[in-house]
This record gives sequence, structure tokens and C-alpha cells, in this order.
Amino acid sequence: MASVMSGANSKSSKKYKDDGEMSGGDQWGKKSDQPPSEKDSGPKELANFGVSGALAKDESTGNIYNGVQLKFSEPADARTPSTKWRLYVFKEGGGDDPIQTLHISKQSAYLFGREKRVADILVEHSSLSKQHCVLQYRATVDKKDGKTKCKPYLMDLGSTNGTILNGVKIDDARYYEMREQDVIKLGESTREYVLLADRT
Repeated sequence: MASVMSGANSKSSKKYKDDGEMSGGDQWGKKSDQPPSEKDSGPKELANFGVSGALAKDESTGNIYNGVQLKFSEPADARTPSTKWRLYVFKEGGGDDPIQTLHISKQSAYLFGREKRVADILVEHSSLSKQHCVLQYRATVDKKDGKTKCKPYLMDLGSTNGTILNGVKIDDARYYEMREQDVIKLGESTREYVLLADRT
């Protein structure tokens, strides 16, 4: 649009002579009445339908990752935490020992889901969605002391069978602040994810 406007402005800014000619060699009249100029004799530039880089830009902003469109975009206050958070995974009826420990403090968000190309925490239960929920770290100002702290939040991504935080099914597309010892359950899976911080 800018190039079209600049072209229009350059034509209108030419000064006209009294004898019906424009300065610069252009003349009035139909194009067929005028002799062909050197500009017209060259090959015309064809439309360019090549890759513009827009997809790469979308991938860098987080909307597309590994060729899959993500159901969420990280907020402006997304941060990588300095606290070493962990998720201890337990299975109902599996005893008191965790079956897995997930270290979740190396990036600002962790996506739970069945889609292997994009999931940070792969879940394989058939009741769960390809992009089920996301654990997102956000920098927020603490109301008590006024300091900025990086806190974990949980958001359901419109999953089919829902995300449960501490026994309560959460609404989708809404961030819920998490605290230590909070328990996440996904859909009809029997696994429980307990959030704890490593204080060592």
C-alpha cells in the first residue's frame, strides 16, 4: 500500500508545462498515441508467491510450533522461574512413592497433551486431548511486599474431559494460580501430578 501511495504522490507532484506536456518527458493523451518508452520495453516483474517468512514469524511468537497450531499464546508476563519446581506423578492405588518426577523450571510454559510434536509433558490416556492444558509461569507483583515474583498458573485448553485442580474442575481458557502441594488430574486418567518446590 505504501509503494502504491508513493507512486501516486510522485505522479501528482510533477510540474506541468503550458504546452500540454509534463516535465520528465511524459505527455498527455492515450497511451496508444504515445511512442513506447524505454520503461515499457523491459520485462514486467511477475507476482512473487514465494515464502514471505510469515510462518516463521508465527512459529517464533508461539502460535505455531513444529507445524502444529497451538491453542494458546504465552502472555506478555511469561517468565522462566528461578524456583526449581517439580511435579511428582502418582498413580491411584500405586502406593506412596511417585512413579515419575518431572523437573519443570527450565522454560516458561509446559504443555500437557497427547500430541507428541508439541507436548512438553506427554500424556497417553485416551480420555485426554491432544493439547489438554498448560502450566504457565507468570511474573506478578506481590500485593503484600510489592516485589515481582514468578508464579505457576494452570489453564485448561478446552479439553474434552476437563482439568481438575485440587478436586475441582476448572473452567477452560482461564489461568488459575497454583501453590505448593496442589494436585492436578486430567480427564479420566488415574495419574495425579503434585506440585512441589525443591528447597535444596
